[in-house]
Amino acid sequence: MSTTTEVAELARRVRARLVARHPHEPPGDLRTLPGGHSGLTYSVTAGEVPYVVKAVPPGQRAVGRNDVLRQARILRALAGSPVPVPAVVAVDETEPAWFAMEFVDGEAVEPVLDEHRLDPGLCRTRMLALAGVLRDLHGTAGPEAAEPLDPAAELERWSRTMRAVPDGLRPGSEEVLGALAAGIPDSTAPTLTHGDFRLGNVLCRGERPAAVVDWEIWEYGDPRIDLAWFLLFTDHRNFPRLGRAVPGLPTEEELLTAYLDGRPEPPDLDWFRALARTKMAAIMGHNLRRHREGKHHDPDQERLPPTIAAMIRTAADLLAATRRTRRP
Repeated sequence: MSTTTEVAELARRVRARLVARHPHEPPGDLRTLPGGHSGLTYSVTAGEVPYVVKAVPPGQRAVGRNDVLRQARILRALAGSPVPVPAVVAVDETEPAWFAMEFVDGEAVEPVLDEHRLDPGLCRTRMLALAGVLRDLHGTAGPEAAEPLDPAAELERWSRTMRAVPDGLRPGSEEVLGALAAGIPDSTAPTLTHGDFRLGNVLCRGERPAAVVDWEIWEYGDPRIDLAWFLLFTDHRNFPRLGRAVPGLPTEEELLTAYLDGRPEPPDLDWFRALARTKMAAIMGHNLRRHREGKHHDPDQERLPPTIAAMIRTAADLLAATRRTRRP
C-alpha cells in the first residue's frame, strides 16, 4: 500500500514529464484505478487529455509482476503494428519506475464470465474480430533478444504454480501434470505471445478491438499457447458456478477457423487445450489459496473449486483422447 507521501512524489515525477506535452494545461492529481494484479495503476488528466500511469510499488524493483518497464517495452514495440495497443508517452526508469500511456476509451468485457448487458450478437462479432488480432499478433515482430519459451518451459512454469496450491484444492492435478509431461509436443517457430489473450483484456469500441491491454506475461513462445487459452473462453460450461450462457457466441471450432483464415490447423492442439485448462486451474487455485491464507481477502474466490475441478477433469479427458488417437 502506497502512502500519501509516496503517491505525491510519484505525481510530481509524472507531472514533470507530462508538462512538456501540455505546457498550458498542467496535469492534475493521480487517481487510483481499480483492478489489475501487477504494479500500481493510476489515471491522470492534463487539460481534457486522460492518461494511465503504471508504477512499481514504492520500495520494490521492476521485476516479476511489478516489471512495468517490460510492459512499456512491448507496447512501444507494437506501436504502428496491426495489433492495437495504447501509445506510451513517457517512461521513467528511476526507482520506483513508472510509465504513462494514452487512455483508450472502450469496454473490456469477458462475455462468459463478467456481469454485463451487451447484446449477444455484439459479443460474437467482437470475439471473431479478436481472432484476427491474435493472428496478427503471432505474425508481428516484437522486441529483440527475447528468449523463446517452448512448450516444456511453459508446462514447467504452470506446474510450479499448481504445486504451490494445497493438494485438496487441485484433485487429479498430479496425474494431469504427469500426462502433459509425458506427451510434450515438438515446438513450432516461436512468435510473440500475450499470455492472457481474451476479450476481457481487450478494450473494444462498438464491434472492433481498440486496444489489447494487460501485457504482464508476454513472451516469445509457441503461438498455440495463446490460441488454446483464447478458445477456452467460448463456452460458459467450462466455468461451473462462474460462467454465464451467451447465445450465439462462437464455438471453439468457429473461433479456430476465424484465427486460421484458411491455414491448416496446428498439430497437437489438444495438448495445448489441456495445458490451458491446467494453467487456469493453477491460477484459480493460487488465488483461492491467497484468499484463504488472508493474503488477499476476496470471498468471491470461494466460488472457484467447481471450476478448478472441472478444468483438471477436462484436461485429463483431452489428454486421454489424445493418447487413444496416437495408438497404432
